[in-house]
Amino acid sequence: MAIVGVGIDVVDVERMRHALGSGRAGERFKRRVFTPEERAYCEGRGALAAQSYAARFAAKEAVQKALGATAKFGFAWPEIEVVRSPSGAPRIVLHGRTKARAASMGASAVHLSLAHLEHVAVAHAVVERC
Repeated sequence: MAIVGVGIDVVDVERMRHALGSGRAGERFKRRVFTPEERAYCEGRGALAAQSYAARFAAKEAVQKALGATAKFGFAWPEIEVVRSPSGAPRIVLHGRTKARAASMGASAVHLSLAHLEHVAVAHAVVERC
């Protein structure tokens, strides 16, 4: 087992709440960044929706950093998807170019940890080669 990369990101929940609540621009932001399944999960969280969106945004950023993504590589936000395992723990599913990038690095697993409070969300990602 070898670590390919690590990444961490912190998101201000109030800033995310503002981005989400900015009318048509907020809806466009949701569609551009989050998968339909991520949006359904977050919207189902009621008053905690902004915290859940912020945690998922932080996860996408953390994974991007762990993969060493650069402007040359690029990626589409929904290609990094946060899903829930049967135990309820969050995990990452990669799609498209991001999945290909991870495979080219020999990545076999992405480990994810999320946490959020009223004002801040954080994500830590570790990409591993087995």
